[in-house]
Amino acid sequence: MSDNIVVTGAFTDDSFAMDVAQFMGVRGDISDTISLKTYANGEFCPRYISDIEDLERVGCYLEGKVVIICSVSLSTRSRNDCAMRNMILARAAKDNGAKKVVLIEPDLFYSAQDRGPYRFEGIEKDREIADLKKFDGQAFTSLLYAKLLKEAGVDTVITVHNHSLNVENLFRDIFEGDFHNLVPAEIYAHYIKSSDFVQTGKNGDNLVIVSPDKGAAPFGNRVTDALALADCKRVILDKKRTGERDVSMSLNPASDVDINYLTGKDVIILDDMVRTGSTIVECCEYLKKNANPRRICFGVTHFYSSHEAREKLNSPFIDEIMTTNTLPDILNRDCQGRLRRKMVVLKLGQWIAYYVLRMFDIEHAHSNKQFYMVDMSSKNPRWPPPSFQK
Repeated sequence: MSDNIVVTGAFTDDSFAMDVAQFMGVRGDISDTISLKTYANGEFCPRYISDIEDLERVGCYLEGKVVIICSVSLSTRSRNDCAMRNMILARAAKDNGAKKVVLIEPDLFYSAQDRGPYRFEGIEKDREIADLKKFDGQAFTSLLYAKLLKEAGVDTVITVHNHSLNVENLFRDIFEGDFHNLVPAEIYAHYIKSSDFVQTGKNGDNLVIVSPDKGAAPFGNRVTDALALADCKRVILDKKRTGERDVSMSLNPASDVDINYLTGKDVIILDDMVRTGSTIVECCEYLKKNANPRRICFGVTHFYSSHEAREKLNSPFIDEIMTTNTLPDILNRDCQGRLRRKMVVLKLGQWIAYYVLRMFDIEHAHSNKQFYMVDMSSKNPRWPPPSFQK
């Protein structure tokens, strides 16, 4: 890796930052590059470590360097705390001469707060007043966060599978196009085809990819394209909310096949995030009762490990869950709870590291597409023996 790249996390024991640094080829412990100090009054004051004998280049230690800040959501810290740390870390880097500051935030903070109470700078200029009224009195927080990051000194933002087109547009505008929303379609496709998670059949004739609503359909399409299995079918469901936690399902006519086609097949439902699990459990129950597939699996990028989600997703209608570590707490068995016996977590550190290396035209000696032979966490062995045939 180029010696002009510095990688740090928002916390000393940030395992996600350590993974990214390792796969980027960082030599030594990333905690040796920065002191993450907190004063007695609780204020955060990081200090990038320089040569204490060098009195000639004060404030210039990072001159010409690229500083990469890895920031993830942790159960032990509030997102507000993490966001403020990001901005102070970026400012410290720029104040000490950094040429470029890159923020890697796999689950982009405040991106669920992607609306405001009136029309901002042409954003959603065609929205009806009745729609604007829903947000009357609250802040357009994602817009504020983007502006604060830019003002703090962040030049580039890298995130994973952000669900909001509104957020993507405003971040691209504020960062002048230097916003990267990485969608892990190739990750899921590689795992589905390389493990025994499901039986795809001949050229995908035993596999059906399901989107739980029209909003999730573009992601389902991307995974299907990445699978490159000509006979793999797509199904889209329509979701109707009948209460805060209650939804009902029906088949969308844009689906490739009717509901009876799923009988005896392996089905994977794909979505970007899960918080309560209500929609997914309803979706799985609908498929099981109306089509009776051989196997129903759930793939989700951002897994919020709430007590409610763990209880609901332990449903007998779900055979296995595939997720990623954008929210690293999910690697903790206590956070998985009873789900750990039917959950596999694909770690993204290597995939993201290689993307960053390509951004800076840096070759890595071990760069390849085999992301997960080791880089994963599972209660049970997932990889089939060499003789295994789909």
